[in-house]
Amino acid sequence: RHRCCHRTTRIYDAGAQPYHKTEYGEKYPGYGSVCPPESCRPPPQLRPDHGTMNSTSTFKSDYIPHEVKLPSRTQPEYRPKSGDIDLGTVYRRDYSPHKVGPVVLARPRESRHTSGARLDTIPTYRDDYILRKGPRSESCKVERPYEPPSERFGNPSTFQDDYIPRQPNPPASCKPCEVKLATGPFDANTIHRTAYVVHDVEPMFVRPREEYKPSDQPLDALTTHRRDFKGAPGEQAQPFNPQPHKLGSDAPFRGITEFQDRYQPWLVTPPESCKPKEYVPPTEKMDLNSSNRLDYISHKAPPAAPIRPPPGRRTSAPFQGKTTMREDFQPMSPCQRGIIKNEPQIPRPTGKFSGLTTFRSHYIPHQANPAQSCKPVQTVSSGVPFKDETMYRTEYTPKKPEACPGLHPDALGYVYVNTDSQGHKYYRPVSPEHSCSSCNPVPQEVAGVS
Repeated sequence: RHRCCHRTTRIYDAGAQPYHKTEYGEKYPGYGSVCPPESCRPPPQLRPDHGTMNSTSTFKSDYIPHEVKLPSRTQPEYRPKSGDIDLGTVYRRDYSPHKVGPVVLARPRESRHTSGARLDTIPTYRDDYILRKGPRSESCKVERPYEPPSERFGNPSTFQDDYIPRQPNPPASCKPCEVKLATGPFDANTIHRTAYVVHDVEPMFVRPREEYKPSDQPLDALTTHRRDFKGAPGEQAQPFNPQPHKLGSDAPFRGITEFQDRYQPWLVTPPESCKPKEYVPPTEKMDLNSSNRLDYISHKAPPAAPIRPPPGRRTSAPFQGKTTMREDFQPMSPCQRGIIKNEPQIPRPTGKFSGLTTFRSHYIPHQANPAQSCKPVQTVSSGVPFKDETMYRTEYTPKKPEACPGLHPDALGYVYVNTDSQGHKYYRPVSPEHSCSSCNPVPQEVAGVS
């Protein structure tokens, strides 16, 4: 039966009853009458009233105040020392002044090698270049003018297939109707001007200001809260903190666990080596025909002509070869420039190199002690072959991976049947498999991707 890992989506009907069975409920084996572990949680009981809570704690009742006197440290009176201060330092005592001259620049002087003689030389290009007159190579490209195809293109577009022409409905205009303007002069009279009645405004009533008169009675400084509040004695709030309760028993621990009582040693056999299967190539021939190769219609169309401008005009006159550089250039006599090299400040050694370094002269060879190996001693004999057998290898049965018929039903040989209320599509094979010779071939329905 097909199992769906998604939630149910009631998209077809709302009256179907849900299916409450699961794969875990069908395949889970029962283990008899096994009692669940007892809970360590105390039973809910009403606790008796112990009266009002006394706010005196253990610290308050047992605390004894002690008088602690911290030793006070008096600051000594400052008295200046007699005598003069020696301001001499080691730098002043050991420093010897030297006369410092100006810094000599290490940059060599600039030397200019100029000469007023004229350069009468011929370059290598003029001596070795030989002007040759030969025919110009012609282009091997065939000029083909563009010819548009006479036949119509046979593949219509999606827009041409699905487009349905509709008559446009223009929206109604919100523009008001035309109103004829008056031809007479504008009198500038409004309803407010013609119907307004002028009324006389009475003068505004102004209340006279009263003079301030101080009170003769003294100020009692009593507020409504002070006069009306009565401090009634109330009960002290009780805390909601539960009393500490000890969980467990006072019996001593025996040191025996359930694992020590019920553990049974098992004999473990070493696993066997698994050899890979040999590759067997398929015997059937591969079909290389695709949808593009079967449905493609080839059209005979000439190649596109290049959009190249026509070649320029050719002249038969000889090339003069005169340039501004050749006419205005004045050759000058070359003068080789000397090498600018500074004199070495450190003299080179004249004796023979001994080849002895400081490391060779001061090195003392020591006998090295090899580090002790931390590798454990081999306890298992190597003569017995190792058997790599596991319960997974011995009990595993390989299953053939099933392809979902909902992705490519035609290629896998399935035909669509129906869709249930939860949105699952069911397919059946085209060529049913025969379980026996006497039974009728009944195609089995397979669920696909929803």
